[in-house]
Amino acid sequence: MTVAGNVERVKAPDLFASELRRERVVDWQAPGPAARAAMGMSGLEAMRAIRDGLLPPPPMAKLIGFRMAVAEPGRVVMELDAEESLENTIGLLHGATAAALLDTAMGCAISTMLPAGQTSVTLDLKLTYLRPLSVKSGTIQAEGKIIKLGRQTSYTEGFVRDGAGNLAVHATATFTMIGGEKAK
Repeated sequence: MTVAGNVERVKAPDLFASELRRERVVDWQAPGPAARAAMGMSGLEAMRAIRDGLLPPPPMAKLIGFRMAVAEPGRVVMELDAEESLENTIGLLHGATAAALLDTAMGCAISTMLPAGQTSVTLDLKLTYLRPLSVKSGTIQAEGKIIKLGRQTSYTEGFVRDGAGNLAVHATATFTMIGGEKAK
């Protein structure tokens, strides 16, 4: 039997009916000018400027809908009020949502310790999913913390918690340092 045959047997509603259609419009600021402005700031200053609305967030943050809630030396927390557009076909948040949140939070945590003109990029990212997240999870928080800030390579750890504080995802990541004076 074909998949189409199974859908017909269930007698599902018209899955493409107009009342089931959703639309989401995303707007963002061009990232180039914001990146150039941030290059003149320490990483902590830039992260706090994004948090405080003085610099626009990166387009990915606008696309997914997360925001920076905490920016302190060696630690960043992102928040997300999950919505239906981030779900997969089984009604849970797609795992890539947590991955994007954690990659951002952990990379930004490193940035908080860097001088103007230096940044980092992800070398690897390992996630362990411990519990599912959904639109019913409440405000989701992704926390990134520095484990070791190095001259060439830095290591981080991250956690995603649901609105009740339950650990949903644990991550570790390695970042390579680029630009400026190397971190000590």
